[in-house]
Amino acid sequence: MPSDPHAAFDRNVLEMIEHSPIGAVPRTPSYQDALGRLRVTHQIYANADHADGFVTVRSLAVRPVFHANNLDAWQAGTIEATALESNASIYDRYVATLPEASRAKAETQRAVVATPPGHHRKHGGVVAADPVHTLFLVPGAGANPGIPGNYLYGYVLQLTADPVAGGWAVLLHDRDDDAARCELPTQGEALAKLQEVIASAPFHLNELGALGFRAI
Repeated sequence: MPSDPHAAFDRNVLEMIEHSPIGAVPRTPSYQDALGRLRVTHQIYANADHADGFVTVRSLAVRPVFHANNLDAWQAGTIEATALESNASIYDRYVATLPEASRAKAETQRAVVATPPGHHRKHGGVVAADPVHTLFLVPGAGANPGIPGNYLYGYVLQLTADPVAGGWAVLLHDRDDDAARCELPTQGEALAKLQEVIASAPFHLNELGALGFRAI
């Protein structure tokens, strides 16, 4: 089988992106053609931190993921959902890993990403248990770049406050309007899907169909 005539050049472009402080390469046709090939094969994404720059998937593969630090205890049933690490605390840990120059921009996203939904009440004013809405962040991109650091954000979400009715979903978003959703019947299946997502990162949102997600 003949070898790819572009392979060596494309590898060089990946290295140039990784060594550039803004993920940039020359604007000549040969480099732009290489960027097109690398985007189609999901080897690079638009850089969330530098307009017109790119970030390689292989560089994102070593970045940390973030979720409630006591998720395992909740899954095992040794703590209640109300004891899960808060979304604000998860977001704090994410921001702390970013370069100083990206932290201020990340803070502008906090209200959208880390703010939990409002309280839910039963009829008659009796406060019901709030549905679970726990944050996670993984490296990747969608039709739009991710949030600072090139992260997608999402939630493991309980669809109703009624524990009998049940119903769960795992949601993922880029920084704008591209999103994916997978609905599951039980908490255990939702958390198993989260682990599958984490193990698959980094990825583009349009790759998640293979994991049972649909675009929303």
